[in-house]
Order: sequence, then structure tokens, then C-alpha cells
Amino acid sequence: MQKHYYKLISIGVIILAIIATVFVQPSFFNKGIDFTNEKLGWDLPHIAEKEFMLGLDLQGGVELLYAADLSGLDPDAYSEAMDGLRDVIERRINTLGVREPEVEAVISGDSYRLKVRIPGITDPQEAIKEIGRTPYLEFQELKDNYKEIEERNQLVQETGEGEMENFFQSTELTGRYLKAAGIAFDPTTNQPYITLEFDEQGAKLFEEITGRNIDKPLAMSIDGEILSAPNVSEQIKGGTAQITGDFTTEEAKFLARNLNAGALPVPIGEPISMITVGPTLGMISLQKSLNAGFFGILAIIAFLIIVYRLPGLLASIALLIYGVLLLAIFKLGSFTLTLSGIGGFILSLGMAVDANILIFSRMREEIRSGKELAISVDEGFKRAWTSIRDGNLTTLIVGLILFGVGTSFVQGFATTLCLGILISMFSAVFVSKSFLTVVAQTRLSKIKKLWL
Repeated sequence: MQKHYYKLISIGVIILAIIATVFVQPSFFNKGIDFTNEKLGWDLPHIAEKEFMLGLDLQGGVELLYAADLSGLDPDAYSEAMDGLRDVIERRINTLGVREPEVEAVISGDSYRLKVRIPGITDPQEAIKEIGRTPYLEFQELKDNYKEIEERNQLVQETGEGEMENFFQSTELTGRYLKAAGIAFDPTTNQPYITLEFDEQGAKLFEEITGRNIDKPLAMSIDGEILSAPNVSEQIKGGTAQITGDFTTEEAKFLARNLNAGALPVPIGEPISMITVGPTLGMISLQKSLNAGFFGILAIIAFLIIVYRLPGLLASIALLIYGVLLLAIFKLGSFTLTLSGIGGFILSLGMAVDANILIFSRMREEIRSGKELAISVDEGFKRAWTSIRDGNLTTLIVGLILFGVGTSFVQGFATTLCLGILISMFSAVFVSKSFLTVVAQTRLSKIKKLWL
């Protein structure tokens, strides 16, 4: 019964590997389909092709440089504000389906800027359109001399001379304290409006601001444009507010969605610089890296076969299956491959080889002690499992920590490493064991030189 069980597993793994290979490299099989259709007059459909998603360092992209306006903040809060701005912009880009952007806060003298690099986009205008302008939400109160400004503005209107002045000034409450934004409808007019909910600190600020502006207007502005300025009749507690205006339903939904995607802690305006970035590695360097990886895998396979003979050959097959399955997962999940991600993939490959070496060493000890081959295979896996489990688990924990606290490229490394470890354990413990168990029940089990 056990013999048939491992045979079925081996057949299933091979079929799965073939499907994964077709998915990873469909163009090769499509050429075969074209040849078959031409020779036999058939009309077989092509296999759908999907490209790997490459990061900025492998395929280039666009770089945008924004100037951050920190004039309304205390200098001690500059660093925190820039960190928040970076996180919001990165989250905003990721929600648009652009993976692994480079978002970096840059300090140059007294200037604070944000550098945004997006892979796969070569047109700066397209990049700006994709990112959109994340709205800057701000609450403004009347200036102390607002009556004088009002009189001057009235005089400007009458004479047509001079410029109108704004009698509102910024408060401490901005979009950085926003917890959630939503859309609701006035039950009387059915007019949409935006609902706002602030975090704990924002709720305290809103309570203070409304408390000192009773019977005065409190303006709410988006990107410097005042949308509404209702009078405050009483101090508002609880940290909720509304933005009313002449919105359509779609405009209200768009504004609420963008606020949720990340209301900016400080305004940035339009980009001050837009340039196209070429691949830092270049196609030649990328090809050399792939060649190095290919020859490295060949060297590993040669080592396994020379040192461990038949088990090494079976482990090499399992290793190739591991590689194909992992590449298929990368493509299927649209994971962005960067140089750091490829590094994580190669490291997990080394973990898979290490697991096989542990298993084969334990298995040889059992064979030399006089046990039958089938029993030695089973005992070898059992004795090696504890070391394999602990080694991979500790690496997996480190990978998860890197993903949780790291930036985009570190997260790319951590993602491929964690996925690679999980698939490598499946390959070493499951696939290799199935192949070895099946072969151990054939005539090859009698040839000791193939096993020692």
C-alpha cells in the first residue's frame, strides 16, 4: 500500500512540475504548438503568456522628486513628518498595483524632498497620472485680525486695486491624524458628503480647536482649496467631522478613497523633477547574473551526484522541480523580482541543498549499520527532520521579521526567502523522500555503490 502511495505522489509531483514549466516558459511550448499546427493542419490554441514582474533595478522606470512643505510644523517634527509622508506615498503607489517602489526622504540643507522611483514606467506623465495627487487635508481657523482683512478685501472688490487676502490660518489638525474617511448622503437633499474620523490625538486636537472657535467658522480645505467653512456652534467631542461641498457621488467616493489611501501629513504639490531611470544592472549584467546562477546550479547538481551518487541525482531532480515551482509561484502571484529578491531565491536554494545533505548523511549511517535500504531511507528522513525543521524555522522567522520592519527591497528579499524556504522543505522532505522510496523498491536498491 505504501509503495503505491509514494508512486502516486511521485507521478503527481512530476505532472505538477510539467504544468509549472509550461507556465514559466510558455513561449517554448507555443513554438511546438505552431510546429504541430503547421505539420498536421491542426488549430491548437496558444498557451497564455505572462511576463515576470521585474523591479526598478532590473528593468528601469521613472523617478519623481517632490518638495515637502514643512513650514507649518515644528522643526522637531520634521523627521517624523517625512517618515509619515514616505509611508503614505509608498502605500498609495502599492494600492495602484505598482509593486516595490523606492520611496526615500532626502534632506539637502534646509530642503526636505521625497524621491519616488517606480519600476516599469518610462513616461513621467504616466507615473504622475498613476500616482494621482493624494489630497492634503487641513483645518483652518480665522486669523486674529480677520476683521481688518475682511475690510481690506471689501475695499479691493470695490476699487479693483490690490489683492485679496486669506483670513484663515492653518491649525495643528491635518490629514496626518486621520483614521478613516467615508461617504454619506444628506437625508433631505440626497447630497453626498465626506465623513471623517480622527485618531486619538486628532480627536483631542479637534476638540480643542472647536472649543476655541465657538460661533466662528472653521474651514476644511483639500490641497489648499476651502471646500466648506461651517460655523462651530459648540465644542465637538469624539473626533468626527464632515466635509460638505458641491460633490457628485463619484467625486465624493474618489476623495474618500484617496484620503483613506493616505492623507498626506505635509503638502508636496507637483513634482519638481521628473526623469526616466534606466536599469541599474542593464540587460548585459542581468544576463551575466542569470548565467552565473545557471552554472552555479549545474555545479551543485554535479556535487550532489559525485558525492551522493543515485540519491544525489534524485535530489537534483527534486531541486529542479523546486526551482520551477517557485518561479511559477512568483509569476502567478505577480511578485516583483529585484536583485535582492533573486538573492533570497538563491539563499533558499542553498537551504534546500543543505536539507538533502543532512538526509543523505543520516541515510548512509543507517545503511552502513546493516539496515535494509527502504528502512534506511525512512530512518534517515526521520533523524534529519529535527535539524531541517529547526534550521528552516529560524530562517523563516528572520524572514518574517525582515518583511515586517524592512523597506521595499528588503521586503522583496524576505518574500522570496520565506516562499523559497517553504517550497524547499516540501522539495527536500516530501519530493525527495517519495523519489527515494520508489527507487529503493526497484532493482537499483541491490547495487550498493549507487547508495554509498
